Amino acid sequence: MAPRIDPADPPADVLEFLRERHLATLTAPRPDGTPHVTPIGFSYDASTRTARIITWTGSVKAKLLAAAPGSRVAVCQVDGGRWLTLEGAATLRTDDDANAEGVRRYAERYREPAARADRATIEITVDRIMGRA
Repeated sequence: MAPRIDPADPPADVLEFLRERHLATLTAPRPDGTPHVTPIGFSYDASTRTARIITWTGSVKAKLLAAAPGSRVAVCQVDGGRWLTLEGAATLRTDDDANAEGVRRYAERYREPAARADRATIEITVDRIMGRA
């Protein structure tokens, strides 16, 4: 069984791994229950236990979550033998405040994203982290 990590108090090595520039995958349920897996960049705020993914309203992941708010999703990041999976309920947000925070955090970890009129931010309330950092 994978080691469980407290989402509210991850150890320093986990936080460092979550700050390093790594891509990840998002797994979200389709209406028929099968998994939709897509590559993503994400950020994690341990103080609020929130993972954020910026996207656009026309993406498959955004459409799935708009149709089923609160769906359980998983974000998985891998680098050699190090890996983390963050799980929780996801909500699609399109308001300016959520998008500004999502973009700010994405830019800190990756790079400044291009502006989009159809920006959306997926917010995941993380209640489980597993892995080895």
